Amino acid sequence: MKGGKSKSDAKSAKLSVNKKSTTKAGKKSGKAAKDPNKPKRPASAFFVFMEEFREQYKKEHPKNKSVAAVGKAGGDKWKSLSEAEKRPYVDKAEKRKVEYEKNMKAYNKRQAEGPQEDEEESEKSVSEVNDEEEEDDEGSGDEDDE
Repeated sequence: MKGGKSKSDAKSAKLSVNKKSTTKAGKKSGKAAKDPNKPKRPASAFFVFMEEFREQYKKEHPKNKSVAAVGKAGGDKWKSLSEAEKRPYVDKAEKRKVEYEKNMKAYNKRQAEGPQEDEEESEKSVSEVNDEEEEDDEGSGDEDDE
């Protein structure tokens, strides 16, 4: 049987088809796209604390390049703080949360109103479409008159 496919060739062809159906691209299509205009969630009190702690830690340990070491030291420090010491960070986090909630209300109101003129089509895409239509019109019929 010259030129015929062997059983192993048929199996590998089937496997490659199966692999293609389980790629990550197939999983992503079911996921909704994120809106870049949506406000980000506010940081918790711990993350507000970590913003300051990172700066202090880098000053004290300039040669340390490990992110894990900074996180571990920050976590240990946070656990050792009393409620009174944590209070300023909790207050900052609460202020950020109130601001976030206000921004989310405004965002949800804009979403309920529907897309605005700016969001429908950009000027560039409109002009490109119009240019293509003009090119098609110019090429039809004018050259036949000669």
